[in-house]
This record gives sequence, C-alpha cells and structure tokens, in this order.
Amino acid sequence: MAVPTAPMGPSALGQTGPGSMASWCSVSSGPSRYVLGMQELFRGHSKTRELLAHSAKVHSVAWSCDGRRLASGSFDKTASVFLLEKDRLVKENNYRGHGDSVDQLCWHPSNPDLFVTASGDKTIRIWDVRTTKCIATVNTKGENINICWSPDGQTIAVGNKDDVVTFIDAKTHRSKAEEQFKFEVNEISWNNDNNMFFLTNGNGCINILSYPELKPVQSINAHPSNCICIKFDPMGKYFATGSADALVSLWDVDELVCVRCFSRLDWPVRTLSFSHDGKMLASASEDHFIDIAEVETGDKLWEVQCESPTFPVAWHPKRPLLAFACDGKDGKYDSSREAGTVKLFGLPNDS
Repeated sequence: MAVPTAPMGPSALGQTGPGSMASWCSVSSGPSRYVLGMQELFRGHSKTRELLAHSAKVHSVAWSCDGRRLASGSFDKTASVFLLEKDRLVKENNYRGHGDSVDQLCWHPSNPDLFVTASGDKTIRIWDVRTTKCIATVNTKGENINICWSPDGQTIAVGNKDDVVTFIDAKTHRSKAEEQFKFEVNEISWNNDNNMFFLTNGNGCINILSYPELKPVQSINAHPSNCICIKFDPMGKYFATGSADALVSLWDVDELVCVRCFSRLDWPVRTLSFSHDGKMLASASEDHFIDIAEVETGDKLWEVQCESPTFPVAWHPKRPLLAFACDGKDGKYDSSREAGTVKLFGLPNDS
C-alpha cells in the first residue's frame, strides 16, 4: 500500500482514538488470498464492452437492486435503461421528459422496477420500468444535482445547486422536510441503518445529521480540501469518501475514525463504489484508469484502463462487474466517441 506523505490523511486531520493511525499505516505482508483469487478471475475477465447510450456526456450509472438492469443519466436530458443478459447489456428503453441535464439517478433500494432522476430542470421524476412511464414528477426549488433513496424505501433526498436538501415522501411525492446548508453540499447519503444522514462538503468535512430529526450529530474534518463523494459498503462496516486531494479515505461506521487511505490516483476523486461483498472499492477521477483496491488492506487489486476521465462507477449488486462512463471532450454535445457511452468491465475475455 502506498502511504501518502503528510499533511494528507488522518495525521493532518486530528483523528485520534484506538486503531486510527496504526491500522491506517499498516502495510500488508503480501497479497491476501482474496486479492490473488480476484486477480486470477480478472485475468480471464478483463474485457470491457461499451454501448452507445446517449448523445452527450453520461453523468450517472446505477444498478437495480436485483442487478437485472443498469440505468444511466445524461447531459442529453434523458435516462437510459439496459437489461443485463448473460455477459452483455441490451438497451431496453430511453426515458424522456426532463427539460435539462439528468445529473444523478438512483434505484429504489428494494423494488427493482422503480428509479428516480434528478435534473437541472428543478424537478425529480420517478419512473417505472414495467410501464416505461414517469409515475411522478415532483417540483423542487432549485437545479437538482444529487439524489439518494433511503434504505427503507420511504424517502428520497435531493440536493440542489443552492445547497438545499429536500426530503420527499416516496409514496405521496410531497416534501417532508427541507434543509438549507451554509456550505457547499457535494454528495448525500443515508447510512445503511437509515438513522443518520451524511453530507460531504466543499470544506473537506463530512456532516452527519440524525434521521429523521435532522439534528447535527457530528462534523468530521475528513480532508484538507473539497470532499466530493461518499459511499457506504453493503456490509455496513465502512464508508468511503473521495476528495479533491486525490485521496480516498475509509472510515469505520461505528467509531467514525479513518482506518485507511488509498492514494494511487493523482486527480480529484469524483466517484466511488463498493463491490457487493464489501471487499473491493473502485475509485475514479481524471486519471485514465479506475483503481480497484482491496478494502481491508488498501492493496491494489486491479486497474481498469480508460481513454479519458471517468465520472460514474458502479459495481453490480451480485457479480464482479463494474459499470462506468467516461467524459467526452468537454461534456457538451460533441462528436467524441466516448461522450455518450456506458461501459461494462469484468466480462470474459473470450465473450
């Protein structure tokens, strides 16, 4: 594991308590059995297949909870849904209706037929893949840039460019609560237990609120610069944050201490995803590769080569398949081959 030099990482963050620095700085004695096994698998499954999904940059990719479908959202104002058939994605439908860029989308945590999109047109839309129709349009106060669905399926949280987060009842489609923050809100997420709400901010902090009370619980100085993204591992043991300092930091959910840093990227970390077993963490940036690390050691497990910067990454909820999308030249409507493609890594080399 490459250990970053000060002042980055927990040494500069004032992290104290049992195991924070010791485990963070531990260097493993050699690849674990899990790493060797996954490397062996990827040697035979290192193929990446790409599909043209949109006419412009893809902002978001996400799998349905059963892993049967992948959705993508784009600057071209649409969402696309693909079916995973054996080892290939087949385009099922394109979802139109938004009047501006679809900046983020996510699926219902337990219903594989519903997904929600957040758009710059000041609405969110809930879609049903069975009818291929929009079943609800909810008007919001600003241009929406991030969205998440609570683990219990009851609430959708959406954040806008004015740093307002609105909590919407997923059944009645009415706003339940609204919070204006005094800092730049980057990404939002519930914890797996649904009783805390996390925000990453422009000052490098992770802000934690109780849920549903939305009372401040803690603010963690996670990074010396902009804290961009946050993801929880499916096992509920860790969460990870990615920052403009090019570091990924791994946090113990219960202790709220940093246990490890991953420092193989050189550019701001824009996207993260844990594998279904919680043992691999994919991170990506403007570097032309996606780093895949073993969570428990920080060791490099694999890297996926890319031809341009990567924005969204998403591990399949049951299999070692990684969906991702790369930027076009500038994100506008351009003729770049990369611009509207969705990619899938982990396919058999002979497929």
